[in-house]
Amino acid sequence: MQVQSNIDLNFADGVRALLRQDPDIIMVGEIRDLETAEMAIQAALTDHLVLSTVHTNDAPLAVTSLLELGVAPYLIKATVLGVMAQRLVCTLCDNCKARVQTDSHMWKALTAPWKGIKIPKEVFHPVGCLECRETGFRGRQGIYELLLMSDPFKGLIKEDTDIGTLRRAAMREGMRTLRLSGAQKVAAGETTIDEVLRVAPFSGTE
Repeated sequence: MQVQSNIDLNFADGVRALLRQDPDIIMVGEIRDLETAEMAIQAALTDHLVLSTVHTNDAPLAVTSLLELGVAPYLIKATVLGVMAQRLVCTLCDNCKARVQTDSHMWKALTAPWKGIKIPKEVFHPVGCLECRETGFRGRQGIYELLLMSDPFKGLIKEDTDIGTLRRAAMREGMRTLRLSGAQKVAAGETTIDEVLRVAPFSGTE
């Protein structure tokens, strides 16, 4: 269903209309205001699977974004199952990428605050050739950060919750940050440290 502002058909009205059709799954393009959030939550409370997007820098920020819209903490705890943050990084060209020694300082910046992540001796650097039009990259691929709403994490969701507290709790519960997902791609020779830092400027503790 396409939103039509000229006939007063907005996101919330669209969700309301869809609920009358008794769907099993509802996809809400974006939650951008309280009315849309309330309709999505109402759908979730009535045994529908609701998928949607919220524009934030990482997964835990989606929770605070809903709080800032005015959604009650108990409703977030009752309905949200998980949040996935995703970014696209450029993939190195297999035809011309070159091995270089890993910069330990850059690697630590990439993997912080995780401890004990093994530093690869070598990573790959873009060079450029006819195959990649002298860019050093061909295509893109995703890096992901999955936050599952565990009971300990839900216990921290309050109206005045600090985002730093939520991020640390999410990582304790097993959430792997965007940067850590990117570090795996770097170690596998699929992208570069600079590329991951470009698309994922937050380490998870900032």
